[in-house]
Amino acid sequence: MSTMTAPVDNGVNVGALLEAREALTAMPEAAQFSWRATCEWVKGTHSRSTVERFFGLGQEQSHRTTYQYDTDHPEIFASEDNGATPVELVLAGLAGCLSAGIAAVAQNREIQLRSVKATLEGAMDIQGILGIDPDVRNGFSGIKVKYEIDADATPDEIRAIVAQSQKRSAVYDVITNPTNVTVEVN
Repeated sequence: MSTMTAPVDNGVNVGALLEAREALTAMPEAAQFSWRATCEWVKGTHSRSTVERFFGLGQEQSHRTTYQYDTDHPEIFASEDNGATPVELVLAGLAGCLSAGIAAVAQNREIQLRSVKATLEGAMDIQGILGIDPDVRNGFSGIKVKYEIDADATPDEIRAIVAQSQKRSAVYDVITNPTNVTVEVN
């Protein structure tokens, strides 16, 4: 009597990802992407960012819908708290990128996930951004990511999945490596 096991389904089309990888290896110019966001000030410290179009695979692309994200500061900063702070969106972006990678890597390794929960915490001394102490960095002094993962895998396999996701994460790379940023005023 043989035992049937259910196929692994973490919701990731690994076949399509591997095909895309193969195609982009043959045509590296198509791998050049440009991601975009626009932001409009609303009032006070409240702004609204919109994400709709991007460039990739050699042409303009559109998301299936327009996405909007409101940012603001909390009331303790004499603001109206109309959205997450911009630095909280950075944490959410990191969490989303790493978690997507975990799902993709697990799917590719035929490991079924049951649940994945990330808790992120970014430490910051706001004396820098308030101009109190010019020697204090404006950004995070450190970010801690803690995962709780329930999967059909050993603890070592889960750690390997997380490590591979971290290695391939674009947002992790943006945060941990210097990125040239130019600011222009028209």
